[in-house]
Amino acid sequence: MPFKKKSQFQLTVLSVILIIAVLLYTARVYSLQIANADKYTDNTGGAASVRTAVLKAPRGEILDCYGRQIAINRDGYNIVFNKAYVGDNLNDVILALVNLLDEYATEWIDKLPITKTQPYSFIEGENTDKLIGTLELAHYATAENCIVRMIEKYELEDYTADEQRKIMAVRYGMDISDFSISYPYTFAEDIPTELMRKISESGFMLSGVSVDVVPFREYTDTSLAVNLIGSVGPIYEEDWDNPEKGENYKARGYSYNDKVGKSGIEYWAEEYLRGTDGEISYRIDANGNIISSEVTKEPQAGKTVMLTLDKVIQRKAQDSLAQTVQSLQAGGGTAVAGAAVAIEVNSGSVICAANYPTYDSATLGENYEAIKNNPAKPLTNRAFKGIYPIGSTIKPIVAIAAIDNSKYNLEETIRCVHTYTYFSDYTPSCMGTHGFINLKTALSKSCNYFFFELGRRVGAMTLTDYFKQFGLGTSTGVEVDDSAGLIIQPESDGMGGDTLQFSIGQLNAFTPLQLANYSATLANGGAHYDVTLIDKVVSYDFSTVYEDKEPEIVNQVQMSEKALAAVKEGMLSVTVDGTGQATLGDYPIKVGGKTGTSQVTNAADHSVFIAFAPFDNPEIAISVVLEHGSSGYSAGSIVRSILDAYFFSDYNTSEDTKPFVVLD
Repeated sequence: MPFKKKSQFQLTVLSVILIIAVLLYTARVYSLQIANADKYTDNTGGAASVRTAVLKAPRGEILDCYGRQIAINRDGYNIVFNKAYVGDNLNDVILALVNLLDEYATEWIDKLPITKTQPYSFIEGENTDKLIGTLELAHYATAENCIVRMIEKYELEDYTADEQRKIMAVRYGMDISDFSISYPYTFAEDIPTELMRKISESGFMLSGVSVDVVPFREYTDTSLAVNLIGSVGPIYEEDWDNPEKGENYKARGYSYNDKVGKSGIEYWAEEYLRGTDGEISYRIDANGNIISSEVTKEPQAGKTVMLTLDKVIQRKAQDSLAQTVQSLQAGGGTAVAGAAVAIEVNSGSVICAANYPTYDSATLGENYEAIKNNPAKPLTNRAFKGIYPIGSTIKPIVAIAAIDNSKYNLEETIRCVHTYTYFSDYTPSCMGTHGFINLKTALSKSCNYFFFELGRRVGAMTLTDYFKQFGLGTSTGVEVDDSAGLIIQPESDGMGGDTLQFSIGQLNAFTPLQLANYSATLANGGAHYDVTLIDKVVSYDFSTVYEDKEPEIVNQVQMSEKALAAVKEGMLSVTVDGTGQATLGDYPIKVGGKTGTSQVTNAADHSVFIAFAPFDNPEIAISVVLEHGSSGYSAGSIVRSILDAYFFSDYNTSEDTKPFVVLD
């Protein structure tokens, strides 16, 4: 009996131990297979690893000052190789894709700097050093040497020469773009929808290939302000990984296939417009197979850049400029090109900046050679970089310098006898013979003789100082590329004939942008602002303002009220009964203006016009330059068109305007 009790006790103890063991084992299995399955388990029983890849963020938008769309994004399709899914048949997959795209007449990315057909040679101007270095060949290697090396490296011996060239182009592109799980390789961009469907249907035959939906840059008006807005494009090899030269985009976190701003606002605002890429994590088993994937970081769209430009006025300025030049040409004139700029008088904000001729960004690629070789240079941003002698539009500054340096009394009249004979070795003539006239009449009739005399009295050094105070010959501060112009720095006042030329806007040369900003400085009483194209930088939903551009005064021009009032009175007379009367004499708003005719050696003169309005409380300042437009008043119709658009356009609604309410 005691033995039986002891056995029963032992059995009970063993049962309890067994139950505890089972519970512990069950808990461990639950932990391994259910609670932490992703962490501890893969499909092959091997150790799992995690790799991350980039999810591309949409680029920020560019809008005008009213929120109208200029540069936006649309969805498109890219063919992408994903390293995690690429099999042993990579070469065959590449060849199948190339043939499929050829069938659909669709381009694929080929950055191999070798000609596509035999006999092979390097493509002139391409980065062959990169290729030779990647292939670890001697620096003197030929294109044929590179071909032979790639056939060996990429195992292409069983393919035809044509097939080899196609496959190695893609394999080389993968090599130089750090193709990996983290960095997929883009094979083709923005493919047609029907091709996307074809590849999707054939996905089981194309291992490692996917069609990704990605954002593409689109411009709502492909000919609007193209010189200012700029463009986006691929990263050049010299800018990818070059700490000493170029942009070094790799170090800045870009991938090789990214698109970046190449010019204009797209380039200047790159850091704003560039979004924050997201991440997707892949769990990989020991054999390189993907167990699972998870988006661990959502991509964030880039910031929205609101410009100071007004789309309505910009379009009107461009159309009017084109129509005027073409009309002058049709009438037998020699006008070939021009520019028009409008600026807010009290901020330096650019309202419009038109160029003629210009181009359409949608067809730039296919027409590039013709556009580049056009003698009228449509690619040049004349508004910001074209430099011209500005003719008689300089005369208001000369008058202010003379009055405030006690070189001219407002009660004085000067007798114009046509030919100015103060210097025996240089005797220029006026356009007319005006007799005794005062400053108002001299500005209204644009009497050269009168200003020869004022300029001589003031002297070249003082004149040049005043030109600079008004921003002529100095940087405007605008965000995109501009020119500082050409200004002669005199060493003394005794420059004789050159001083006379300075006084009527010759010898020195300035940009239409500088000319408009000088007009604004004059109109507002002497506050010379930095010019800007940027109004605000905001979040996509307008809930956050990252930057609100405040007007910045560079300097305050020192001029007396009497000098300013006298000059402005003369500029009003220009449009009422003077050289600008033909186009602005009946305008319903009072306008101050000045025409100019700048002389060009062995060619027709340039036509120049500056204006500001309303006269009593100026808001807008305008400059127009017509290359070889012959006379100043020729540009007056463009000034009038811009004024019409500014004062009388309907801004109520627009289909491409984004609603916003949180900007102030």
